[in-house]
Amino acid sequence: MGVIKAVIGDAVLTFMWVFCASTLGVLTSVIASALGVQGIATFFIPTVLVFVFVFVFSIIGDALGGASFNPTGTAAFYAAGASADSLISMAFRFPAQAAGAVGGALAIAEVMPVQYKHMVGGPSLKVDLHTGAIAEGILTFTITFAVLLIVLRGPNSPVLKTWLIAMATVALVIAGSSYTGPSMNPANAFGWAYVNKWHNTWEQFYVYWICPFAGAILAALVFRVVFPPPVKKQKKA
Repeated sequence: MGVIKAVIGDAVLTFMWVFCASTLGVLTSVIASALGVQGIATFFIPTVLVFVFVFVFSIIGDALGGASFNPTGTAAFYAAGASADSLISMAFRFPAQAAGAVGGALAIAEVMPVQYKHMVGGPSLKVDLHTGAIAEGILTFTITFAVLLIVLRGPNSPVLKTWLIAMATVALVIAGSSYTGPSMNPANAFGWAYVNKWHNTWEQFYVYWICPFAGAILAALVFRVVFPPPVKKQKKA
């Protein structure tokens, strides 16, 4: 029953996340135009938007029993020893997250006004295959290590934790924008790849699944080395 609940929660949350997160570019452009903001100052707008999204989705995820919208995040917390998941539960959760992402991408592509449709479409490879794969792996390693550090070893305040995650996310999105989009979330990449009809290609699997998972798990293993879990003392008889 626990696995079924997790699968449903992940599918619902990922649907909602992809639907909402895909509007970030549009919302940033509209708000920046309305406020007359230009240049580096526009960095603040998506950071605030990501902060709001992550904060709200954290609450929704908790309400859904610990649901997640990112397969690499699920795998990383498991590898870091900070999750109650098992290999079996993740084998069910990952397809649910991918299915939810497909639904979210299809939905936002359908309802987005025509004048903004060119601003949604998900991550895409802008460099050669291996460069893109390395970039996506490094970016996912970095964001995963940052999230583990902030969530498990960071400040106690949920608001401050969310703000730090938002800043790291936006910074890495900007850094990787000329390489792979970037995604740093295989489910999100798969959802948009399905919409754009390249979800069943080697390029999509290699760049947006294999390398992000490798980066995320490596980040979790490095985190465990740098911050080893406390040894439980056995009680003497």
